[in-house]
Amino acid sequence: MTITEAQMNSLILQLEKLKDEIMDREISYSSVYYKTLPPNNLESARNLLHYLALRSFDLRPLQEELTNYGLSSLSHAEAFTRGNIENILQLLYRISGREPSNKYKNTIPILDYSSGRKKLQANTTALFGTPFQPGSRIMVTMPDEAADDTTLVENLLLAGMDIARINCSHGSPQLWNKMIWNIRQAKVAQGKKCLIHMDLPGPKIRTGKISSKLISKKNKKKGPGIRLYTGDILEVYKRPVTGSKARRKNGEVVTPARISVSLPEVWSNVKPGEKIYFDDGKIGGKIIEDAEEFISVRITRARPEKGNLLREDKGVNLPETNLNLPSLTVEDLEILPFICKHADMLGFSFVRKAADVERMQQELKKLNQEDFPVILKIETSEAFKNLPELLLQSMRSPVYGIMLARGDLAIEVGFTRIAEVQEQVLWLCEAAHVPVIWATQVLENLLKDGVASRAEITDAAMAVRAECVMLNKGPFVEKAMKAIRNIDNRMIQHMSKKHGALRPLNVAKDFWER
Repeated sequence: MTITEAQMNSLILQLEKLKDEIMDREISYSSVYYKTLPPNNLESARNLLHYLALRSFDLRPLQEELTNYGLSSLSHAEAFTRGNIENILQLLYRISGREPSNKYKNTIPILDYSSGRKKLQANTTALFGTPFQPGSRIMVTMPDEAADDTTLVENLLLAGMDIARINCSHGSPQLWNKMIWNIRQAKVAQGKKCLIHMDLPGPKIRTGKISSKLISKKNKKKGPGIRLYTGDILEVYKRPVTGSKARRKNGEVVTPARISVSLPEVWSNVKPGEKIYFDDGKIGGKIIEDAEEFISVRITRARPEKGNLLREDKGVNLPETNLNLPSLTVEDLEILPFICKHADMLGFSFVRKAADVERMQQELKKLNQEDFPVILKIETSEAFKNLPELLLQSMRSPVYGIMLARGDLAIEVGFTRIAEVQEQVLWLCEAAHVPVIWATQVLENLLKDGVASRAEITDAAMAVRAECVMLNKGPFVEKAMKAIRNIDNRMIQHMSKKHGALRPLNVAKDFWER
């Protein structure tokens, strides 16, 4: 389609205004902040601020115009935001015969497409090391058997494991030491590289003990459980109690089912009407009463007719409650020196705000480990909302990354929103040149049963846009690793990251309004 002079001038005016807004917002951000950054992260911080400014506006009409005239797109501007706008403007000025605006010629040089990509690649290599094959790295959660079975670990390395993950929410230092020893022995035996990632437990809320009388004869290994149906009342106690099922008489409930949780202090901020979820969202409810001894919950989500069993040590989520919990627990601080000594990176669980990251940086400094790589696990709605601040604070450290922990995050933001939220996390991290680990339930059926669903394959194809993909433990983990590598090798021939429409992002608008 032919572009008229008036249309060209209109596009130039829109893009110049957009550039002015981006520069004004960069300048408005605290100049003190820039002075605290390692020099290598300065360009990434500025680019993230540019992208947040860009995505504060509805750019769909402008994007449509640019596409209509075959001009460069704004929809792949993540890694070099201002540079992309400048490229389009230079082209328009050249076509129109007008002299380009030199308003910002004396500002710090901007990133171009190539340098933006190289920044992300360099940060990925700094965190994960040099890859021995193309595509996303593969992280695998170690099962307890890895403490005693070196062959198991060797087979994982042969199948392509790049990073071994040890979840410190389970086990003990003795168990972790055995795993680490076997990983190192397997590396030597196979002549392969493998990094070790260890997660801090964090302030995870879990269900407490349940009466052993409730162990099912069919599933003794899974332990006791309380079967809950939609409409049931569950009393969640504020002190440790042994969980029990509802007591009925003549078909009527005399005493509701009851249970306790690992962190009873969370109940200080709950309010009636707020939602609560158990066991990765399999069971959902609404708080209907805040009594002196317990919280009364009406179950609103469970399987029709069959209901769901609520077992011990299952996660509890309160997405609408303002949880006043410490980012680092006493247990975390006790484990931290062990991780710094034995691992290559640590996972910071349930981080929620920039002050949490600052606290972690202070604790690492006390251990003379300021440069130790930290992975921020984005698993709460608060962490997603504060992702720009989390990234900007992380840039005060030389090596860092993000884990997109989709299990808890999906419960927190809502299952129907997780697709758009995970896209936004990828966009913001690419703008900050930060490597991402795509985690939770990747090829879950294949891991457990040996056969993947069509939906899982599609999800895995999305996952390989991240710099690393995390697989959980399971009897078919080697098969799952081969499937991921196969999918990755195919997809990298077709796409790099993903380009989308440009509606305004609330996470970007909220950042500038805070």
